[in-house]
Amino acid sequence: MHLRRLRALGLAGALLAPLTVASARPRAQGDLLDRAVTAWAKVKTARATFEQTITNSLTGRTLKASGEFQQQRPGKVSVRFDEPANDRIVADGKQLWLYLPSSAPGQVIRTDLKEGGSGTVDLSAQFLTSPRSRFTITPGPAAVLDGRPTHVFTLVPKNKDAAHFQSAMVWIDDADATIRQFELTENANVNRRVRMTSFKTNVPVDASAFVFKVPDGVRVVDR
Repeated sequence: MHLRRLRALGLAGALLAPLTVASARPRAQGDLLDRAVTAWAKVKTARATFEQTITNSLTGRTLKASGEFQQQRPGKVSVRFDEPANDRIVADGKQLWLYLPSSAPGQVIRTDLKEGGSGTVDLSAQFLTSPRSRFTITPGPAAVLDGRPTHVFTLVPKNKDAAHFQSAMVWIDDADATIRQFELTENANVNRRVRMTSFKTNVPVDASAFVFKVPDGVRVVDR
């Protein structure tokens, strides 16, 4: 289950579009995704809080998590979970550290990153990097999230072998083109929904958040 948590938080063009409130005049839905891509390209740093729900229809289990996300482009990401407590995901620009004592006690997984990359935990790249070439996109209905009008888009990967989900739904804010929520169908049984509960871009971030120190007694597993 910890790998699925990584992929989902893998927060994000969704998370990383500017939160400046734009004019409330109506916009054509057709260009809303393009506006989100343009907005994300201007983001250098981001801070957010989130709630995540994972549902497995086969087992009937529902797992919930919450925490804080920070990003400094390029290549640095921090996900610190409040629940489960002490779980962390850190991309320091060179390596990705996956430390999930709630599900894999006594070990941390370390993976080398490509230059400037931060793996699937980079939520921005997940949806807003060349989406029209990577996905078959279907505009959906309007929906209101936390009082804000949004429109839903369904994204189906064109290269299914390279994707870590079968399909995604993203809720894009009509006013500022941010992704307020996304939902992944990861396989026939597993569904993941991530909702942003707060979000700020181009703000100071904590340099210490992007440093992972291996706790005493914890084994490093290289992958």
